[in-house]
Amino acid sequence: MLPVGEPKFKRRKAERPDEIVAAAFEIFSEKGFAAARLDDIAARAGVSKGAIYLYFATKEDIFRAVIEMGVAPNLGLMRANIAANSDSFPNLLRGAIGVISQMIDTTPIGGVVKMVIGESRNFPELARAWHDTLVRPALGAMSMAIAAGQARGELRPGDPRQYAMSLISPILVGVIWRETFTPVGAEPFDIPSLARQHADLWLRGMLTEPEASK
Repeated sequence: MLPVGEPKFKRRKAERPDEIVAAAFEIFSEKGFAAARLDDIAARAGVSKGAIYLYFATKEDIFRAVIEMGVAPNLGLMRANIAANSDSFPNLLRGAIGVISQMIDTTPIGGVVKMVIGESRNFPELARAWHDTLVRPALGAMSMAIAAGQARGELRPGDPRQYAMSLISPILVGVIWRETFTPVGAEPFDIPSLARQHADLWLRGMLTEPEASK
């Protein structure tokens, strides 16, 4: 319920950037960047095309807002948990896998990942923004967590960044499979289950001592 004396339009205007970003997240996922039109985004958001220009100057600005408002907060939570967590590496990893799996299941991020990969040659700024805002910080946080686990003697020695990439890769392949092959009839994968299974397999190879039975 609105506070007494607060005009309804004021609240509506304040919510519009979030609505535009949410609509753009879906449109980019469905159509890709080149094919996405501001008219489509405006219609999905329930605003006029002119209203978009009150908040965003270009389609590229909208895409950056999708990254910063639609994706980065979830990965930021994961990075914060990793940085603050003094728990065992297996528990930390499973927590991070849970955050990533939920994001994949509840947002259109898979379609946007496919879009960034497919259109990065023609729109390199998309890949740059995605890498600098999301990929590099997330990969760096996991690399640091692996290095800390190695320093505690939990994990085997080796390049933490390469180990982090080996953790992320099956999830990325699962997302690409879902967005590319499942729509044309390929048998789907349960990505959260795939991620958990891979984490267990990875830990069996990396832990210096076997985990206690869960």
